[in-house]
Amino acid sequence: MLKTIALRIDVDTYRGTGRGVPRLGEIFSDLGIKGTFYFSVGPDNMGRHLWRLLKPAFLWKMLRTNAAGLYGPEIVLMGTAWPGLKIGKHHEQAIRDIISAGNEPGFHAWDHHYAQAHLTDMSVERMTGELRRGTEELQRILGVFPSSTAAPGWRANDQLLEVKSKFNFAYNSDCRGSFPFYPVVNGEKLSQMQIPVTLPTYDEALGCDGVTDSNYNDYQLSLLREDKLNVLTIHAEAEGGRCSDMFANYVKAALAAGYRFITLGEAAAEFADKAPAGKMQLKEFPGREGKLAVQLLAE
Repeated sequence: MLKTIALRIDVDTYRGTGRGVPRLGEIFSDLGIKGTFYFSVGPDNMGRHLWRLLKPAFLWKMLRTNAAGLYGPEIVLMGTAWPGLKIGKHHEQAIRDIISAGNEPGFHAWDHHYAQAHLTDMSVERMTGELRRGTEELQRILGVFPSSTAAPGWRANDQLLEVKSKFNFAYNSDCRGSFPFYPVVNGEKLSQMQIPVTLPTYDEALGCDGVTDSNYNDYQLSLLREDKLNVLTIHAEAEGGRCSDMFANYVKAALAAGYRFITLGEAAAEFADKAPAGKMQLKEFPGREGKLAVQLLAE
């Protein structure tokens, strides 16, 4: 995996799907790259995260990233004073077009807000129902079952991994970490590999340790490892919106430095016979509010 970046695109909202995904499609086509798109397909209720402003870590994140300017008022308020619009129902064509262009389909959530807030507290039955409802909607739109899933906000636990193992996913991307691994749950190694995200996201890095829009690309490029798989998550709402030109410049610089961009599915195929067994745990994570699933590394 020398000089390789596996590109993961999280699509969380109505606006991100309708506007951000087509813009990313233009960039991908112009620069000849592909990625794995994780779609939220049910109601967009992301505005209901506003209550989290009471939590200092989340409030600080919203302030340092200028969330209202980054995401737009309809994202910040969606699903608060009125029921959230169904993303998949209204943006079927945008979803189909980006996948027909050669990108890989993945499932993110039915209701992103609800999953991010409650996924690790759900019963097995509720987890199963959320996965089934969302994957059936995505399969209806695309005609194929999604290759993998990515838990919203990296909120995942062992119970969720066991539930996912009952579905026909090739692999999953539910945690932060350093390298692909097969999760061990209750002493059993599961067959669905985990592809951890290894690099910070835009909203995690901005405003921390002197990172600004003007030096963000240099910062991200400095974190790339030539000898290991790099896994980068971008968001359709940011890199497909206000940050689209910045992202295009990042891709150009990475390509000029000799890096290749691949889908997470391609990474999973390359690591299928050499990924070790491992575990993950919910832990505090820099730049994020609350606990995320993090790969446990040997001391």
